[in-house]
Amino acid sequence: MPHYRPIPRTDHARATTALPLAGGWCWFDTVEEMHRDAPPRLIPAQDVPAPMLTRLTSPRAPVTGLDMARPTLMGILNVTPDSFSDGGAHFDPDVALAGAEAMIAGGAGIIDIGGESTRPGASEVPVDEEIARTAPVIAALRQRSDVPISIDTRKAPVARAAHQAGASLVNDVAGFTFDPALAPFCAEMGLPVCVMHAQGTPDVMQTDPRYDNVALDIFDWLEERIAALEAAGIPRSRIIADPGIGFGKTLEHNLTLLHNLALFHGLGCAVLLGASRKRFIGTIGGTEEARHRAPGSIAVTLAGVAQGIQIHRVHDVAEMQEALKLWIAATVPAEN
Repeated sequence: MPHYRPIPRTDHARATTALPLAGGWCWFDTVEEMHRDAPPRLIPAQDVPAPMLTRLTSPRAPVTGLDMARPTLMGILNVTPDSFSDGGAHFDPDVALAGAEAMIAGGAGIIDIGGESTRPGASEVPVDEEIARTAPVIAALRQRSDVPISIDTRKAPVARAAHQAGASLVNDVAGFTFDPALAPFCAEMGLPVCVMHAQGTPDVMQTDPRYDNVALDIFDWLEERIAALEAAGIPRSRIIADPGIGFGKTLEHNLTLLHNLALFHGLGCAVLLGASRKRFIGTIGGTEEARHRAPGSIAVTLAGVAQGIQIHRVHDVAEMQEALKLWIAATVPAEN
């Protein structure tokens, strides 16, 4: 069965046959029809089957009140002692709160708070410890700001405590396969969710990851997980899909996914890109320390924006917001 990757464009000279990409700032009139057992071919957008064309063009529903017709920055706040990106700089609750407020001031539309490191080789954190790290910071931030807050967790008890403290979105790096109680809880509370692909758990995910076709394999896996979430009572309009850059992927896998990000619009929901400060950025850019990878992270994020990706999970919010403003001014026609 073919897959369909729209070829995104933003040029002001827009074709008369152009269609909006996911109701956002990109348009397309050509689609790459992708096959597992045959070479890909380019076809006119109008030749895409109607159900898939509807998925590719329909505006995405707002997520936690955020308009998906424009790029949104999700600020990363890891309240862990062993974060790969900052070495545990935000483990202290007061420092974490100050960091969150700085990201909001810098342009973050949502703050993603996590208490369990998911870096390669990381071990599982007990539930009580994960709650103790995250819930107080969420509660304190909620008292100071009405910015949407996401809880980055695989576990229902952690999500429940976070929701009670003020979180309004659940971001599960395990794609809702780790804790069978998590999806029913989100359905019961009417919470939007982010379902991410990862091959293996953090302690083993970078041990020789393999795929038959990395882009199509991950698309199909996400399609299955989204169907499972719908069956659990979470409508597609409340689901965000994340292909999981860096989670059980080699450098070559990551680049292939980045080349094919527009494919994931075919899932019919908002898409999240979380490439900030990942190892492959340091490898290609020649930057060993993760905290110094902002320039490379900006380049990769803007490549995602150019493919219509709606949500971008980033560490360096102020720098990314500045780059995003300039990209939009230089690239997107004013009427968009």
